[in-house]
Amino acid sequence: MAEFVVVTGLSGAGRSAAGDTLEDLGWYVIDNLPPNLISQVAELGDAPGSQVRRVALVVGPGPFQEEVLPAVNDLVPVAERVRVLFLDAATDVLVRRYEASRRRHPLSDGISLTSAIESERALLAAVKARADVVVDTSELNVHQLRDRVRGLFADESDQGMQITITSFGFKHGLPMDADMVIDCRFLPNPHWVEELRPLSGLDGEIVSYLDDQELTGPFLDRCEDLLAMQLPAFEAEGKSYLSIAFGCTGGRHRSVAMAEAMAARLAARGREPRVVHRDIER
Repeated sequence: MAEFVVVTGLSGAGRSAAGDTLEDLGWYVIDNLPPNLISQVAELGDAPGSQVRRVALVVGPGPFQEEVLPAVNDLVPVAERVRVLFLDAATDVLVRRYEASRRRHPLSDGISLTSAIESERALLAAVKARADVVVDTSELNVHQLRDRVRGLFADESDQGMQITITSFGFKHGLPMDADMVIDCRFLPNPHWVEELRPLSGLDGEIVSYLDDQELTGPFLDRCEDLLAMQLPAFEAEGKSYLSIAFGCTGGRHRSVAMAEAMAARLAARGREPRVVHRDIER
């Protein structure tokens, strides 16, 4: 029995780029697969002498998207493991991508590009809800998307869920793929300290400034206690990925330092979280 990753999501959100990355990682990739053929592909891993053990199915385009969820459900009983990677992006970002590429959206017959994107989003709502991991590519270039996919699927271990800790700035928008959002804006803002403003939460001066605040220690203690309770429960429910987002106003100081601090605490508990600072350079 083979292990499968079904790569789906909105047209223009990066499905093919994700598939290319999985192929580089050694997965057997089938791109642009109609969902009604997914069950037949499951036979790849069962054929006598087959060396195919990891299969990535990049599903699309638009008109077939409503068939994705039933096909995934049919695949689960006959595969060793099935995960769904869903790629999302904001509508205005997708519009710009289509305008830049001058390509036609697969659902655009007789309607505007924006309407086509929203129609596909509605078709895929149930698939997104079923997905094991959702990646918002709105702020990612192709290289960053490849790094994200590599982080999710390279050198995998079955010994626990993969955890990503992201720092972000609320003024730049919430991360669409976050499972948990933790607000750090109650902490004093180093931005208003002139000598600290040019620095980031990766610098020792910022870390020391925040460590000296009365609420920082108790805040991290309670976050750690919450995660210590939740992580085993999530794993018991079969969750493969968890995305935790720490937010402050701009995403440069407080959220960065708190994300790094929590990653260190989880590492001390035997976890190996991946840390991403989305807005640190803004």
